[in-house]
Amino acid sequence: MAKPKRIPLTQEHLDIEDIRDDVVILKSGTAAAVLQTTAINFDLLSEQEQDSVIFAFAGLLNSITYPIQVLIRSKRVDISNYILRIAEAKRKTHNQSLVSQIEKYENFIKDLVSKNQVLDKRFYVIIPYFNIELSQLTGGLGSIFHPKAVKEHKWATLEKAKVNLEPKVEHLIKQFSRLGVKTIRLTTEELVELYYDLYNADIAREEKAALGTKEYTTPIVEPKITPVATPPAEEGVKQ
Repeated sequence: MAKPKRIPLTQEHLDIEDIRDDVVILKSGTAAAVLQTTAINFDLLSEQEQDSVIFAFAGLLNSITYPIQVLIRSKRVDISNYILRIAEAKRKTHNQSLVSQIEKYENFIKDLVSKNQVLDKRFYVIIPYFNIELSQLTGGLGSIFHPKAVKEHKWATLEKAKVNLEPKVEHLIKQFSRLGVKTIRLTTEELVELYYDLYNADIAREEKAALGTKEYTTPIVEPKITPVATPPAEEGVKQ
């Protein structure tokens, strides 16, 4: 009798191994910290202010001695709750003149949403950590841009990544502040919500990831079907 084919776990298709201590640990043995930044409207600045921003941005680029990734994400926003709050405010208002103004505003919002998509734009800066040394770059110039990380236990990767990423995070936050850009580092809970939103875009419009630090003991995505057979646990690794 043929052995039943094992159904792959959903987690096996994800690049994320774990999210701990504000660090994203990847299955490749690398890790990353994620910063979220605000934006500035460059066109609205005066010529002197624009020159100042350009000078500060040039200083930021020249000060970076490690790779970073900039991600701009546009997400469609569900404003149904906002419309419900407008309706609730109208219901509680006893001033008829004010009720009329609220109705006009409510109709304006509904008309705007029916003709246009309301988008929320977010800006992120990802700082990667590579578990690799110069002595391991034996593949020529190409290996510098495509390094092969040494796979080790995720806890060892986490501890090394925390030490490596902390000064880089502080440096970038300081440099962005000179541009007038506010920057925060995403916490473990915020990272879980971000990746839940990325992998479950449709569901995340109505539901949020109800995961706190204490609750987060398993990967973000759980399989809906129990596999026929599970692989044996690695020695010394808790499943």
